[in-house]
Formats: sequence, C-alpha cells, structure tokens
Amino acid sequence: MRFDSHVVRLLAAAESLVNTLTPGGDRGRPYEVPEGGALRTAVEGALRSDGYAPRVTAAQAERFRALADRLREVFTSADVGDLPTAARVVNRLLDETGPRPRLDDHDGELHLHFHGPSPELYAGWAPGVAAGLAMALGSDMGGRLGVCEAPGCDRVYVDGSKNGGRRFCSTRCQSRVKAAAHRERARR
Repeated sequence: MRFDSHVVRLLAAAESLVNTLTPGGDRGRPYEVPEGGALRTAVEGALRSDGYAPRVTAAQAERFRALADRLREVFTSADVGDLPTAARVVNRLLDETGPRPRLDDHDGELHLHFHGPSPELYAGWAPGVAAGLAMALGSDMGGRLGVCEAPGCDRVYVDGSKNGGRRFCSTRCQSRVKAAAHRERARR
C-alpha cells in the first residue's frame, strides 16, 4: 500500500518523536532524553517540516515525551512481529485522542487528513500520529516498523523501501555493522 504525503509525514513524526524523546542507545552511544528548553527544541525538530515550524511549550513537550514512550512500544512490538500488541497500544491511543478524518483540498486535490478535537498542538498531532500508525499496522506496512539491529542502537525506523529489507535506523549504523563484520573476517 502506498500512503499519501500526510500519512508518510505522520509516520515520520512518530519515528522522530521516538528517536528524540526516548532514552536508550543511539549509534553505539548512550542516548538521554533532552530536558528543559532542549526538550522543547527536540519536539519542535521532530514535528518540523517544509513550511511548518511549531512553537512548543514546556507542558506540550512533556506530553509529547510521554507519547513517545507509547509510540516506542508500537515500534518494538511490530519489530518482533507482535502486531496484536502494537495494535492494542494504537487502539488505546485512538480511543484517547479521537482522530477525526477530514478531506482537505490542496491545490485542487483532495487528501485525507486526521485532525484532533482541538487546534492545540498536542491535540492536533497525537490523534494524527495514532491514525497514521493504525493505517500502517492495518496494511502491508505493519511489518515495516522496526528497531535498529546495530549493537548499541535502539532507534526506530519506518521501512519505506521497495523490498522491505531495512534493518538499521541509518546508513551510519549499517556502515558500523558492515565495518565490524569486515574487521572480524579479516582477523580470521
């Protein structure tokens, strides 16, 4: 299934929120969640896109941080093939956030968007992200939500490749793993 740019953007936001707002490992190094002003900046970066630069309050940043913890559970469950658990988490998010589908006109073309019950930043994004993940899980994209396989990294990704063979969060992690395997072969 091919998604329109809105759903692709929602999935990218989910990925970015998890990767910037949850602790763990990042490319072989410990990763700590930013705090204070850096947390607000991280959320703004996760949601930023061409022509869109949100302003995030401290309270909103904390809500997004809590959301990211739940989104990580969706990615980790899907990564190990536990789609029922991923679906339960997404269904709870859908129930709590109440996304409202809406057809919006962009330059004469209709696009299906998901809006929240209010224009407030969190209430606008959380329902859309939940709906985007629901669409992914309910399609052939469900198995394409993953966690990086590189040692020391647990960042997540959405595999949009044609063959569905992505295993790493970035080319940097992929290169680290390949280089380590090459060094191991050379030692033998």
